Amino acid sequence: MAAKDAFVRYRKLLVALAVVLGIALVAIAAVYWAEPARSLPSFFPGHEAGSSHHHVKHGIASLLVGLACFAFAWFNSGPKKGAAQAPEVD
Repeated sequence: MAAKDAFVRYRKLLVALAVVLGIALVAIAAVYWAEPARSLPSFFPGHEAGSSHHHVKHGIASLLVGLACFAFAWFNSGPKKGAAQAPEVD
């Protein structure tokens, strides 16, 4: 139960980190699609000096992982299972 309690405690932090990571990964996907391999920053996988090849698959992978981060944030920012209230009966 300690792991579950830690997850609940840090849920907001995890959601914020997932959103930031998702934004960064979507931006990285755009860079992969827009720039040839020679123009990528040297710390990006696929950087090749003098190459005019675009890394489409790297961009697709980055986009999918970014969307997965957004989905994680979406599902973890909703109400807790026990938080749903029954409608009031008149």
